[in-house]
Amino acid sequence: IRVIDLTQYGAGPMCAEILSQWGAEVIKIEHPVRGDSIRGLQSGSGVTQRKQGLYNYMFEHANMNKKSITLDLAQKEGKEVLHKLIEKVDVFLAAMRTREVVKFEIEYETLKKLNPKLIYALLTGYGINGDAKDEPGFDAVAFFDRSGVSHMLADSQGAPPWPRPGFGDIPSGMYLAGGIMLALFARERFGIGQAVYSSLFRNGFWSLAADMMCVLATHECPKGHVREATDNPIANYYKTKDNRFILLYHMQADLYWERVCRALGVDHIIDDPKFNSAANRASYCMELIKLFDDIFAQKTLEEWKAQLANFNLVYSPVQTPLEAYYDPQAKANHHVVSFDHPTWGPIELCPAPLDFTETPSSYRTPAPAMGQHTE
Repeated sequence: IRVIDLTQYGAGPMCAEILSQWGAEVIKIEHPVRGDSIRGLQSGSGVTQRKQGLYNYMFEHANMNKKSITLDLAQKEGKEVLHKLIEKVDVFLAAMRTREVVKFEIEYETLKKLNPKLIYALLTGYGINGDAKDEPGFDAVAFFDRSGVSHMLADSQGAPPWPRPGFGDIPSGMYLAGGIMLALFARERFGIGQAVYSSLFRNGFWSLAADMMCVLATHECPKGHVREATDNPIANYYKTKDNRFILLYHMQADLYWERVCRALGVDHIIDDPKFNSAANRASYCMELIKLFDDIFAQKTLEEWKAQLANFNLVYSPVQTPLEAYYDPQAKANHHVVSFDHPTWGPIELCPAPLDFTETPSSYRTPAPAMGQHTE
């Protein structure tokens, strides 16, 4: 399967990267002067400049296995080259506003005349219809803020968390990769090409489905989590003696109530009339949370992990990304793979989160230099 990747930054390149891991030949098209903007962007605030400067890990992550060619699609000759390529590919993937699609003459109706069985995939910020279709959209504004995700994650003072780099882009890329695969499957079955459309805004909307379905059913906005006054105190965050957080997550509140009490050493409140049912605990939640706060503050995170495990409770420490990297469970399930980079030597990468028994994902070549394969 051959893919034209006319995208930059995060979501589009990640979609093409996933397809490349699954074996596709991906030809990345970049502007001859500017290239993909992610080439000049790096994350990892607080990491030493020396370590950040080893290689552009964000670009590598989203562009391994690809070939890079440079074309200026604002020029007649650039469009002609692209149109020649379209005749010989299976998938065309673009991430841009609808007015840019028209400007560069890469609408689906135009390209399918060159290749009737083409799978055409377009990712936008806000969709191909409506007044916002030509607004610029990154995952922070479209996936997080406009969709309602940031509001539902806001703290008790109403301040939303700062979106982590690519946190909406990467799943959006996976969603679109799934759509492209379905279109390819339909082509195999029925011999037809088609267009696949997706947007960051809609992906955020979909990812918030548990809250959004509440809105659809009630036409009211669900309330966010307030740690100090949540209705179910045995599904909450608590701070340990060493200033770490641990999450109890017992959604079956009555089923786990007695076991939680025994694990925390408060057997005497199991039958307390204020706490002996989920409804009563909701009524006296602030009092119970204060009690639990005092208890969790008496032991370290490691001590609590051992204690809670003994009672087979549903919990997790709030780990840093570094701790997640060293987590034995991540190692056992191939969350990280190694690659022998021709320039940087052995590096590690995060593969797409799917394992196949017969057709495993693979990293074959490093991310390309800009225009490396133009000739």
